[in-house]
Amino acid sequence: MKAEQISTVVEPILEQFALDLDAVEVKPAGKRTMVRVVVDGDGADGGGPSLDDIAEATKAVSAALDASDVTGAGSYTLEVSSRGVSRPLTLPRHWRRNHDRLVKVSLADGTEFTGRITGADDAAATLDVDGTERRVAFADVSNALIQVELNRKPRGSRAPEEEN
Repeated sequence: MKAEQISTVVEPILEQFALDLDAVEVKPAGKRTMVRVVVDGDGADGGGPSLDDIAEATKAVSAALDASDVTGAGSYTLEVSSRGVSRPLTLPRHWRRNHDRLVKVSLADGTEFTGRITGADDAAATLDVDGTERRVAFADVSNALIQVELNRKPRGSRAPEEEN
């Protein structure tokens, strides 16, 4: 069972649900094999795929894998999940889909900083780093991880002083 072969079966199915294939991982899990399919997408609100989106896609992916021969004769467990915050931002779409999120960036030259994503195009992201706009070329980034903010205000919310 090879991740590349599974990808060729899974990718067209995910496209039907407006989801991008982010990764396929195949790992032994006892007598079975764990097939983990990581997806990404804009979702209806632009904030990523919903649980319902992933559930519907999982049913279709499972049926497609069962109908193909890429999983072989052995038993497997399928897990379909979204990227989550623990996966690094590696593609322009990852940066775009995390607009307004806090990200810790490590550059190839060893520089590290944390800033809020304010924009992204195909070549670079724009971040607010301590009130200063900083444009970062993706080619210069060695690692970028979303930072979990427990007290983060939801998108579009206003500060209390703005409500009057």
